[in-house]
Amino acid sequence: MTIQPQASKYHPESKILALGENIGDPVEAADFPKTVLRFRNDRWAEAVGLGHLTDEQWITHFGRFQPLEETLQQPLALRYHGHQFRVYNPDIGDGRGFLFAQLRDSGGRLLDLGTKGSGQTPYSRFGDGRLTLKGGVREILATEMLEALGVNTSKTFSLIETGEDLVRGDEPSPTRSSVLVRLNHSHIRIGTFQRIALEQNKELMVRLIDYCLENLLQPAPEGLPPPIALMRQAVNNTADLAASYMVAGFVHGVLNSDNINITGESFDYGPWRFTPLWESGFTAAYFDQTGLYAFGRQAEAIHWDVAQLAVSLRLLCDSQPLIAELERFPDLYQNALIAHFFRRLGLAPGERDSSLQFIETSVQAMAASKTQIDRFFFDWRHGKPQRADSYAGDTWDKLRAEINAFAPTGTRDHAYWTDEAPCSMHIEEVEAIWSAIAERDDWAPLRHKVAAIRRMGAAHKS
Repeated sequence: MTIQPQASKYHPESKILALGENIGDPVEAADFPKTVLRFRNDRWAEAVGLGHLTDEQWITHFGRFQPLEETLQQPLALRYHGHQFRVYNPDIGDGRGFLFAQLRDSGGRLLDLGTKGSGQTPYSRFGDGRLTLKGGVREILATEMLEALGVNTSKTFSLIETGEDLVRGDEPSPTRSSVLVRLNHSHIRIGTFQRIALEQNKELMVRLIDYCLENLLQPAPEGLPPPIALMRQAVNNTADLAASYMVAGFVHGVLNSDNINITGESFDYGPWRFTPLWESGFTAAYFDQTGLYAFGRQAEAIHWDVAQLAVSLRLLCDSQPLIAELERFPDLYQNALIAHFFRRLGLAPGERDSSLQFIETSVQAMAASKTQIDRFFFDWRHGKPQRADSYAGDTWDKLRAEINAFAPTGTRDHAYWTDEAPCSMHIEEVEAIWSAIAERDDWAPLRHKVAAIRRMGAAHKS
């Protein structure tokens, strides 16, 4: 479920400190040669009581990292391990970011402000701790698009250009630098539990589970051991995330266990892509040679990651109840796929079997006809296809017969639904937006795209 931003008073917190010094390391932000504000997310700034900040104050806090009032007074580089392409790595942690602040939104959720590109930490290894400006722009585009499509995602809160020349193997270099601040519903990852389990730190594991249940999830029902309660909610949350990726046509690219948040919120966008077509083998990362994190394998990948959470929680309890919770994932994924697929179509789902059959028919029709995902959901909104002449033949006749069984929800009154084409986020569009910035320092295409995405998001809610 995506949360809509609503204006709120500033409500600072520092709950993470209850976990003690073993959860992270105090660090200092880099001293950048310049700070030029390129993006501020005023919608979400209002939702956490920071909308009143002037641009100068904004840069002071999110470019120079002067602490906000009554929250963390020193940033923390969080400690975690993780499986990276299914190889365990104990040498990772926050290598170019830190937890900067905690605060609550209008609904009382505990949120984190975390960074990317803010300088070196004890976990930087051989990295420079920096983020390219292109990487920051790409993260804006990913989070805005996913939020508009109903995916539970972190929000790009701020992007500031920092005036350094960086050398990267996957970008023409030297390339421009930036520091990004994201608003997250927690930075507690599966990898956080993996590190604690490897260290056999039972006391910290108990405190971490309590922290999650008290601040991020729902309290454990009476009689249910806290590790099982946490596992149950993690399975629920991540199954929903996997389904939402598919309906959005999104490929995260790096679904390592250190990139899976216990709340099920998607975050940390590197080589992401939106696949134009429903192609199960489509990959986002050039280094994903085996297709481990391909579009059609994302549910499998996330399920595997959550299994590593179960392995970690064995530090405190028996395996069998953890396995029982893990085995719920496939059914939960299918239920979530129904919910997200029908929501994007503006239809009310029917019985489970008929709804799943309709999804299969839709996927087969998209694949056989090479109809783009965004175009399909745009044209078939509410079950009555626009451009009907484009959907002729037996494949589409079968879909037509099935779709009539589902009632429309909402309206098509928003002007977006009369556009010639849907809003999309294909790699060519991303590169064109970046080229305007790189070649002419022209930020207008980015601003226009963000506005178009938010307009689409409003239409989906109508």
